[in-house]
Amino acid sequence: MTTTLPRRRLLEGLLAIGAVGCAHAQAATAEGDRPEAPDSAWKRVRDEFALSPAWIHMTGFLLASHPRPVREAIEALRRQLDENPVDALHGHDDTSPVREAAAAYMGVRAAEIALTDSTTMGLATLYLGLPLKAGDEILTTVHDHYSTHESLRLAAERTGASIRKISLYDRASAATAEGMAGAIARALTPATRVVAITWVHSSSGVKTPVRAIADAVARANQGRTPEERILVCVDGVHGFGVDDVTMADLGCDFFAAGCHKWIFGPRGTGVLWGKAELWPRLRPSIPHFGEEGYMAWLRGQPAPATNANMMSPGGFHSFEHRWALPAAFAFHRRIGKDRVAERIHALNRQCKEGLAGMKHVALHTPLDDGMSAGLVCFEIAGMTPAAVVARLREKRIVASTAPYATSYVRVAPSLVTSEADVEAVLREVRALA
Repeated sequence: MTTTLPRRRLLEGLLAIGAVGCAHAQAATAEGDRPEAPDSAWKRVRDEFALSPAWIHMTGFLLASHPRPVREAIEALRRQLDENPVDALHGHDDTSPVREAAAAYMGVRAAEIALTDSTTMGLATLYLGLPLKAGDEILTTVHDHYSTHESLRLAAERTGASIRKISLYDRASAATAEGMAGAIARALTPATRVVAITWVHSSSGVKTPVRAIADAVARANQGRTPEERILVCVDGVHGFGVDDVTMADLGCDFFAAGCHKWIFGPRGTGVLWGKAELWPRLRPSIPHFGEEGYMAWLRGQPAPATNANMMSPGGFHSFEHRWALPAAFAFHRRIGKDRVAERIHALNRQCKEGLAGMKHVALHTPLDDGMSAGLVCFEIAGMTPAAVVARLREKRIVASTAPYATSYVRVAPSLVTSEADVEAVLREVRALA
């Protein structure tokens, strides 16, 4: 019979293999050794991924490849599940280590985090759980993704609340923080109960000023009762794992993100964070398997007040993936959140500046680092976005089109790409003139 490692010992092992040895130029070196060159350091990070070297991968924002520490963590847990499923399940029934790892990365408390399978699940769990009623208004934008709009539609259908969509800017490339925050502030009404926004628009690459919007909402909340308070809810997936911020920096009330994009986490993992004092206002829509509700059911008692754990949808999941999520956060933290942000922004700056200099290209993502993150969206005169993606694919470059009514070409320089990769993309786009 296979011996099962205690949960804490196993977690320590997973975090240990999450180390990225000498992943950056400032890693400690032996006395007298020359520091590792930055290009070499980032190559070592890229080498942690099993991505095919035959392609230039510019679509990690869709679904990430697992880096070595995450692959090994998943495989170790999968072996446990295959060899002794029941002991493995019972050995990991406490998901505190997963929530603790996410909390440390996000700068919050583990008790404020619910675990989900994706951004979409997090948004639906949140919006369908809000105590909305007829006469309440949900304010969102025309720039948001299907997952936000559809979750809000379903919530409005069930509660009688109304939805209003506004535009934050006329041209994505000219978007400003002041203009976007002002658009939200002007649109708030006495009936507004929710502001539903996206941190980084996957349609254009525009990064919204979440902090400024939260501050505008806070001013509008002055004098309101707790029941009338406007909640700022964020789809944060395309900033999560890119920018070096905490939830306190953003200032929002709830934040949903999948972890299988920029975080490089196991596929089918996500988090939903909310301020501790706000969780009791929510109503779970899927039974959870945490101790709070389950013990109340066993004792024939009323369900307790909602907390974050109770908003983690229950049932059986891809357990080896969920339990391995700490390895992904460890991977990022070993490199350094600040270095990750600096690297991704530098590569994106290189890409945007190159595209902006081409007369046949219309760049839709703002050049300003503060107004964008890791997505670059553009068009080429006389070609459909699909045709551009197809031509790039002929050159072994993986790009994508935005799944919106107005669609652009999207590329995403990231930790799995290099300056040479960005130059290769620019060279091939230039050749399409």
